[in-house]
Amino acid sequence: MKYDPTRPKWMQIAEVIRARIASGEYPPHHRLSEMQMEQEFGVARVTVRKATAALREEGAIVTSHGMGSFVADRRHGEDADPGDAAQ
Repeated sequence: MKYDPTRPKWMQIAEVIRARIASGEYPPHHRLSEMQMEQEFGVARVTVRKATAALREEGAIVTSHGMGSFVADRRHGEDADPGDAAQ
């Protein structure tokens, strides 16, 4: 990914993830791996965590301690249940 040097990388990563969610590439309950995002975007984990924090604040994803982050089920106005995603 080519980054715009005038904007924070975490913001640009959040936009990419947001677009993938909106397009359905990342459907509800899809697990987001910090390690995979680090590798794909070529950034440190702290940058990935800033991006996921922004997405979590806007309700696009939910995070469950010990389980990870998942795309929220916004079609039904509810958050994703990470327990359901593991099944």
